[in-house]
Amino acid sequence: MGSPLPIPARVVLLCGPSGSGKSLLSAASGLPVLRLDDFYKEATDPTLPQVEDSEDIDWDHPQSWDADTAVAAIEELCRTGRTTIPVYDISLSARTGTEALDIDGAPLFIAEGIFAAEIVGRCRELGVLADALCLSRGAVTTFRRRFVRDLKEGRKSVPFLLRRGWRLMRSERSIVARQAALGAHPCDRAEALDRLKSASAPSAAPRASAPTASA
Repeated sequence: MGSPLPIPARVVLLCGPSGSGKSLLSAASGLPVLRLDDFYKEATDPTLPQVEDSEDIDWDHPQSWDADTAVAAIEELCRTGRTTIPVYDISLSARTGTEALDIDGAPLFIAEGIFAAEIVGRCRELGVLADALCLSRGAVTTFRRRFVRDLKEGRKSVPFLLRRGWRLMRSERSIVARQAALGAHPCDRAEALDRLKSASAPSAAPRASAPTASA
């Protein structure tokens, strides 16, 4: 048997609490970006989890997200440089179409979203992982940024956003701890940009750490 074909591109998985600045950091990096939020399940999916003691759908639970399709898209991007991704409308909780994503021969791209840490191990096993980062800016700052963004974009109703925001602010430390345990390195914006620069170097080797605790 011959040697396995080389993989032309690798991915940096960027996670962190909702509102921590992942999209802004990704844009500032200058790298191609895959939006993992486009892989949310639709509101009609019977497997969607609910917030305990509430009628709200728990959109912050990993089961609200289609990890298998996201991993397949990442692997196809790494191997071929292009893939087809869903277009998701968060306000409607529905997929509204598809679009082509081409990384134009880039050797590195970012896949960002709150569930990125969930697939660190799978990307590492596939040999496509360059690094995994968990962006954290502090619970109060994140709460404020998240609420202003979601309100401006009309993502959900104001009561829902307040309930979700309060719940996430109280659980932010545990969210970051869990993502770190799954293999994402907790860092601020400056360190994240430094690690992205290092991962972009031609001779860079994967540096994502292995999980330190069970999920």
